[in-house]
Amino acid sequence: MRTTRALAASAAVVATLGLAAPTAVARDGMPITLSNLVALPSVIARGGQLTITVDGCPGLAVATSDAFSSTTLNRVANSNTSRGTATVNTNARTGSHSITVTCGSQTLTNPTAYTVIGGVRGGLGGSSSTGATPTDMAIGGGLVAAAVVGGGVFLMRRRAERRI
Repeated sequence: MRTTRALAASAAVVATLGLAAPTAVARDGMPITLSNLVALPSVIARGGQLTITVDGCPGLAVATSDAFSSTTLNRVANSNTSRGTATVNTNARTGSHSITVTCGSQTLTNPTAYTVIGGVRGGLGGSSSTGATPTDMAIGGGLVAAAVVGGGVFLMRRRAERRI
C-alpha cells in the first residue's frame, strides 16, 4: 500500500516536471515579441496626455502616431515593459487614431489605440445665431399676451369685489 502511494506521488512529480521543463526551455530559447500595446486614457481631448505602455520590449522603444510627435518609451524597472507619455496635438483631427511602437527590429501597431474628441462651442449657451429668431419672438409675444389677459381678469375681479 505504501509502495503504491509513493509510486503514484513520484509519477505525479515526474509528470509535472516533464511537462514544465520543455515550456521553460522553449521560453528561454524564443525571442521576446512585442504585445499588449495600450494607450490610456482611451478617449482624450486635444492637447491631453496619453500614457503608452507596451510589453515585450526590454529596452527603449519609440511610439508614433499621426496625432502626436514621436515619443520615447523607457523600460520599466525589472520587466520587459516600456512606458512613456505623449501629448496629443492641439490640431489633431477627431476620431480614432493608431499607435505604432518600434523596439529594435520589432514593430507593433494598435489600429484603434485611442480616440480624440473635439471641443464644444463656447459662448452664450453655445448658440450659433445672433439675435432673436422668429420662434423666440412668437413665444415671447404669447407670454406677454397671456400676462396682459391675466392682469385684466385680476383687475376686473377686484373691481367687482368692491361693489358688493
